Amino acid sequence: QVRLAESGGGLVQAGGSLRLSCAASGSDFSINAMGWYRQAPGKQRELVTFITSAGSTNYADSVKGRFTISRDNAKNTVYLQMNSLKPEDTAVYYCNQVFARAGSWYPATNWGQGTQVTVSS
Repeated sequence: QVRLAESGGGLVQAGGSLRLSCAASGSDFSINAMGWYRQAPGKQRELVTFITSAGSTNYADSVKGRFTISRDNAKNTVYLQMNSLKPEDTAVYYCNQVFARAGSWYPATNWGQGTQVTVSS
């Protein structure tokens, strides 16, 4: 079972940037797609972006053009560069393996502790 540790969150003003990191344990990191999720207070956790083992990426419309996901398989790490942050990006951010099924993407069952991102207006 892969263990995940997110870091890099913090408090930033609107328009600022943050870079999140997710260190994953486990020998199968490079063969799985990895995604970043976020959960704002009172809302469901949502998939923000993911990157496949081949490096293909996908973004939610709300972050397209502002966020960039990348991965370093040698370091078992996935990153999320967040630019032009908005107050509505405030949430706890989580990374996880994601698996395609029936046209949708689903996370693995285990989660890390997440990292808090707060964007002030």
